[in-house]
Parts: sequence; C-alpha cells; structure tokens
Amino acid sequence: MKPQIADKIATTIFIIIAGILVLLLVLFAGYLIYQGRSKLNLNFLTSEPKSIEAGGGIGPPLFNSIYMVVLSMMMSLPIGLSAGIYMAEYARPTKMTRMIRFCIEALASLPSIVIGLFGFLVFVQMTGWSFNLLSGALAVSVLNLPVITRISEDAIRNVPLSVKEASLALGATHWQTIVKVLIPCAIPGLVTGLIITSGRVFGEAAALIFTSGVSGYPLDFTNFNPLDSSSPLNPFRPAETLAVFIWKVNSEGTAPDARMVADGAAAVLIICVFAFNILSRIFGGLLNKRFAGKTNI
Repeated sequence: MKPQIADKIATTIFIIIAGILVLLLVLFAGYLIYQGRSKLNLNFLTSEPKSIEAGGGIGPPLFNSIYMVVLSMMMSLPIGLSAGIYMAEYARPTKMTRMIRFCIEALASLPSIVIGLFGFLVFVQMTGWSFNLLSGALAVSVLNLPVITRISEDAIRNVPLSVKEASLALGATHWQTIVKVLIPCAIPGLVTGLIITSGRVFGEAAALIFTSGVSGYPLDFTNFNPLDSSSPLNPFRPAETLAVFIWKVNSEGTAPDARMVADGAAAVLIICVFAFNILSRIFGGLLNKRFAGKTNI
C-alpha cells in the first residue's frame, strides 16, 4: 500500500473517531437540555425547592454550588500553585521527587466517593462540625489538589527557557524570577486550567453527599452575617449543591413535578459546565494575547 493511501485512510479513521466523540457529546447534552427546556427560566433559577408542592426551583442549590467553588478554590489554589512551583523549579530528580509524583498520581486516581468517605471521617466526625459547606469544600480541595498541582507545574514549565535565563542574567534572584516573570507568563495556562477545575467542582456530587449533606436550612439572602445559620454566607451550615440536589430529587423526590425539576436542574448544570469550559477558552485566548509580548525575549 502506498504511503499516501495509508495516510488518507488513517486521517479518515481519526476524523470519524473525532466526529463520533462530538456526536456523542451533542446528543448527551442536547437530550438533557431538551428534557429540561420547560424549566429554563428566571423563576426556576431563583426560587426555593419544594418537597411536596409543585413549582419549586433551584435557587439555594445553585447558590451553594457557586459558593462551594469559591471556598474550595480559596483553599486548594494556594497549596496547588505552591506545589506546582516546587515541582517545576525546585524539585530535583531524586527518590523523594519520584515519591511525591507517585503520591500526586495516586491521589488524582482516587474515586471521588473515597474522598467523600475520607472527608466524612476527618472533616465531619473528627472535627465535630457535622455536615456543612466547609467540610465539603475541604473534601473537594483534596480531590482537586493533584489536578491544580499538575496544571501549575505544566504552565510554569511551558514558559520558554529564554525568559527565565534573561531574568537571571539581569540580576534577578530565582524567587524574583518566579514571582515577577514565570508566573505572569504562565497566567494564561493557569487561568484556563483553574476555570476547568472549577467546573469540575460544580458538577461534583459523590464527595459532597458525605460532607456538605443532602439538605439545608432555609436561607435569608438579605442576611449577610456569616455567623448566622440562615445566612447564605455561613460556611458552617449544611447545604446541598446542584449536583446533590439532582441526585436527591431523582432518588426520593415527592413533588408532583419532581422529574421535571430534576430535568431542569440537570440542564442548568450541563449549561454551567459548558459555560466554565467556554470561559476558560475565552480568558485563555485573551490572556495569551496580553502576555504574548512578555515571552519574546
């Protein structure tokens, strides 16, 4: 067989495989959005869920999901970024480094349900906090730490070596080079990866069932006291996120329109995940243009 023919056959096969993947995604997302299309309105997004009556919404679970993303990223970002900087700039090829990489890979491969059980034992029972948002955020942070570490390491390593050498040649210390040169140049990759990681937090359910709980107190969105149990800003209150809410409604919902509510919530969730991915591409492209000149040294 001629090389040109073999190349065309291989290219065709790869295009077909890529088309199948795109088709599966379109069918999956399109089915969910189509099933929940009747609930995609402002009232559904802002009203409270109802356990018995029809017409409930997803306002508190949606807010809890966004709040969970903020809390988890506040805890996992500094640790993950610091670990990525260490692995990219300070770690030497020793047995200790290989052990650290093995631990990162092992932690990344753990099922989320195992992280949830760990969070239940440590953050819920041992601390005496019971089910709350903070316990859920800590569990999700453990789940995302290896991902953020690898994203940070790869983003810093992808900065051209000439940029680092130019900074050191001008008299900057290693730390000054990291803070003022490498991290600003790596920001496009960091932001893209972190937004995608945030979308993963948004759709997490298994780890949160055992940590943040499957129910919550009635919320007063005019109460901004983070120490009050009715305040939406209180991190020590039990709270169900949107993904947990979908699981709960599908498994034990008693409202007459429970199926429609679950379909609408699933449609909102898939739209939010798509939005996170689209935003990551947009911000990544904008930041690449902004910082492109900084790598031309």
